Amino acid sequence: MITAALVVSILLVLGVIFVNGWTDAPNAIATVVSTRCMSPRAAVIMAVVLNTAGAGIMTLVNAEVASTILNMVDFTSGSSGNVANQPLIVLASSLFAIVVWATAAWYFGIPTSESHALIAGITGGAIALGNGLGAIDFSQWNKVLIGLVISLFLVFFSGFVVAKLIMVIFAAMRRATADRFFTGGQIFGAGCMAFMHGAQDGQKFMGVFLLAIFLNTSGGSSVPTTFEIPFWLILACSLVMGLGTSAGGYRIIKAVGMSMVKLEKYQGFAADFAAAGCLLLASLTGVPVSTTHTKTTAIMGVGSARRFSSVNWGVVKDMLMAWVLTFPGCGLISFLMAKLCMMIF
Repeated sequence: MITAALVVSILLVLGVIFVNGWTDAPNAIATVVSTRCMSPRAAVIMAVVLNTAGAGIMTLVNAEVASTILNMVDFTSGSSGNVANQPLIVLASSLFAIVVWATAAWYFGIPTSESHALIAGITGGAIALGNGLGAIDFSQWNKVLIGLVISLFLVFFSGFVVAKLIMVIFAAMRRATADRFFTGGQIFGAGCMAFMHGAQDGQKFMGVFLLAIFLNTSGGSSVPTTFEIPFWLILACSLVMGLGTSAGGYRIIKAVGMSMVKLEKYQGFAADFAAAGCLLLASLTGVPVSTTHTKTTAIMGVGSARRFSSVNWGVVKDMLMAWVLTFPGCGLISFLMAKLCMMIF
């Protein structure tokens, strides 16, 4: 039975996917635009196509990230009150909070993580539903913490090492020849990043989409532990993410690819190569990693490989502050929004 709560929840999931493509996808193409290997328009078109492909293909190969998101919190055991679809109403309020948070971040040009906003939002809603911290599956949340380590330390180190190796290997090559080589290399690297953005983030939102369907089907009483993602859902989420990517996001491109480090072509290639490799590893192991954190940390690493002073650490400080605030900030907004909706409905 299709309920009003389900319709609203699905529309909000699609809205969050659109906002993700709009605000998060520009991170994938920030370097290739900032080094002028591609025009913003051409880079966005490439990102639209490869975001869509990444979300669809990776889900068919391995849906572990979607499973992690689906099982991270419990929207059933804490349900209170006499409203049968209350868990679905709370989920919808959590998704609305995520849209508010992500849109505000885009307005101020801050590359926050929609992945972490999603995790914080559904966690805040599940806690508000009535079961407190008991609504959290900490074994799944451990994967989020592992993802934080990957996106901060491993990617920084990978970017640093890849950039250093390039500097050594290509030291004797003429600058013009190296630039031509890395122009093509960076376009390929940016394509890999766009593909892996779709692969990681597409699955996260498919997991929430399925959660809404399961809550509606069971009346908010149960969610299956095993599932298959239908092809129509893969296609719908992929296309909406691609549509969001087509909206651009030049403010985020400027913050990531221009304000933090003045990148050269080989550095852009190194950042894309390191970040895409770590995202692939995380996707195959079911670890939900922030593509925003991964890409920006890789840029910090390649900038530091040249010299630490080449990184604008003031911009980095602002980004880190935004990252730190995402979990409590978005989680609190979701918690309060959920409580408000429970009072109203």
